Amino acid sequence: MMIKKPKTVDEYIDLVHQAVYEIDELRAMVEDDDNMKGTILPWVDAMDKELRDMFTSMTSGTYQFDPNGPNLPFMEIVKRFGPSIPFKPLLNIINDTHRLGLDID
Repeated sequence: MMIKKPKTVDEYIDLVHQAVYEIDELRAMVEDDDNMKGTILPWVDAMDKELRDMFTSMTSGTYQFDPNGPNLPFMEIVKRFGPSIPFKPLLNIINDTHRLGLDID
């Protein structure tokens, strides 16, 4: 499924909320697997905190786009562990939107 760049702030907030849900799902899968638990949970926890903080700033009205600024901090995790992240395209869209703004035609 192709994820489209959001056109509105509400669509963008929904994408971040979806990423928080995906992190919860990934954590649930990993917690039952002792082999994966030690290697994946640390970065899952870090990414979860960043996404939840971002979501909170969006819903409280303090979030700011950063046009042409640096990647969001969790993108270092995506770069390093990308193959282990089934929702990597979603995270890429969130990062691109943060840096480049909404898809306003």
